[in-house]
Amino acid sequence: MPNRDPDWFSTASAALRDARIGPHVQHRGRVEDVGDGIAMISGLRDVRLDEVLRFANGQVGFARVLDPDLIGCVMLDAAQDVEAGDAVFGTGEVVNVPVGESLLGRIVDPLGRPLDGKGEIEAQAHWPIERPAPSIIERDLVTEPVQTGVVVLDTLFALGRGQRELIVGDHSTGKTTLAVDALIAQRDSDMICVYVAVGQKSSSVGRAIDALQAQGNFSRCIVLVAEAASAPGLQWIAPYAGMTMAEYFRDRGQHALIVIDDLSKHAATHREIALLTRQSPGREAYPGDVFYIHARLLERAAKLSGARGGGSLTALPIAETDSGNLSAYIPTNLISITDGQIVLDATLFHQGQKPAVDVGLSVSRVGGKTQAPVLRKAAGTLRLDYAQFLELEVFTRFGGMPEGRVRDQLTRGARIREALRQPQHSPYRLADEVALMLAVQTGLLDPLPVTAIPAFRRALPAALDRDAARAVQALAGRGELAPELQQELLRALTGLAGSFARSDQTTVGQDSQ
Repeated sequence: MPNRDPDWFSTASAALRDARIGPHVQHRGRVEDVGDGIAMISGLRDVRLDEVLRFANGQVGFARVLDPDLIGCVMLDAAQDVEAGDAVFGTGEVVNVPVGESLLGRIVDPLGRPLDGKGEIEAQAHWPIERPAPSIIERDLVTEPVQTGVVVLDTLFALGRGQRELIVGDHSTGKTTLAVDALIAQRDSDMICVYVAVGQKSSSVGRAIDALQAQGNFSRCIVLVAEAASAPGLQWIAPYAGMTMAEYFRDRGQHALIVIDDLSKHAATHREIALLTRQSPGREAYPGDVFYIHARLLERAAKLSGARGGGSLTALPIAETDSGNLSAYIPTNLISITDGQIVLDATLFHQGQKPAVDVGLSVSRVGGKTQAPVLRKAAGTLRLDYAQFLELEVFTRFGGMPEGRVRDQLTRGARIREALRQPQHSPYRLADEVALMLAVQTGLLDPLPVTAIPAFRRALPAALDRDAARAVQALAGRGELAPELQQELLRALTGLAGSFARSDQTTVGQDSQ
C-alpha cells in the first residue's frame, strides 16, 4: 500500500539522522534480593556512590552501599514489581532534582515530580542533591534580620539571614506551627520559602499547606513532601533535595528560608536503611555517619559574600525529643551543628502558653547582631526581667502577698508573659512588635488586668494604623524610628491602654451596682 503521507521523505530522513549508529555501552546488573525498599544488586562494578539505577520495569533507585560483590540500592519507587533476577541498568548520573522559578507555588516530591495536579514542571536546570557547602572565604557575616512575626523569637532569640536555628521539643508542642508561622511572615518580604516534610502524616502536611495557602504568599513557596507512606529512599533524599532547590535562589543573590520537618524522622530512616544494608550499628543502632549526614546538610545554609552575589539561605530544622530529653543522641548532634536552638516545653504548651518557648533553654548564638536596632532598644532588658519573674513566681507561689519591688516585678512579669503569647498563623509586623514591647517596658500595661492583655494585642495593629501611621510607615521602610515618631507611637499606645483601663473601670462600676 503506498504511503499517503506527503511528507514521508522528510520524516524518514529525520529518523535516520537522529538514529544512533555504532556500539553502545550498557552497564547491566542483576537483582539478587529485594525487600523493605532495599535491593541488593550484583554485576555493576563501575557504579558510583549515589548513582541512579534503573530497573527493567521502570523503577529507579540509587546506590547507597558499594561492597566488592553487592551493591545496596535504595528504592525511590514502590518495589512491588521488582523481583530477584530482574535486570538493573546503571545510568551514569547521580540523583538530581529540577530547580528554578517554575517550582514556586508548587507541591512536589523529592524528585521534583508534581503532586498538585497542575501539570509538568519545566525546570530551568537539574542540580544534584549533594552539593558542597560554601567555603569560609565565600561566606559573609550574618547581620540581616529574619522577621518571623513571632514576638518571642524576634525579641528574645533574633534570627539572621544565613543562620541555622534548631526548633526542638516533644511531640505535639507546636514545632511545625512555629516554623510555618515564620514562613507565613515572609509573605511581604523578599525571601523564598521552602517547606520540606519528611516522614510526616498526610493530615499534618495538609494543615501546613492549607495555612501557607490561606495566610502566606504561596506563589513564593515550594512545598516538598515525602510522607510517612513514601519509599524510604524518598524520605532520605528529601532534605537534600529541598536544600538544592533553595540554593538555586541563594546563588542568584536572592534570599531563601527552608524548614525541614523533621530531622529526627530522617535520622530514623537513615538508621533503617543502614541496618537493612548491613552497615555496622553504633549508639542507639544509628550508623557512625549519622552526624555527618546532618552536618553536611545544614552547612549548606549560609550568607554568601558580595563576590558570590550576597544571597542567603536560612535553615530552620526541626527535631523531636522524648519527654524533654535534650541530651538524646540526635538532638545533641543537631544542637552542636546549628547556631542555636528554640526549645518548646510540653508543660508550657499544656498550660496554654503558646508558643511554648522555654526562654531558659533556648538560645540564638547570633542574637542581637541581627536584631532590628529599634526592636532591640524597645525590648531592653525584657529577657532578664522575664527570667527574674519566673524565679520570683516560684518562690512566692506558696508564700504571702509580696510587697514593694517584688510585687512590681511580679506585676510586670505577668504582663510580659501574656504579651509573649500569640495565636497561631497570626504573625506581627515589626511595628506591632516594637509597639507591644514599648507598652510593656514603659509600664503602660501594668494598670490593666492580665485578662485584658489579649484584647489589647488584638486591637493594637488597627490602633497603630489609625493613630501612628507615620511611625508604622517608617518602621516598614527603614526599620528606624525618629524621636518625634517614637513620641507619636507612645501617644497612640497611651490612648489605647487608657481606653482599656476606662472600659475596665466601667465594668467594675456596673458589677458594683
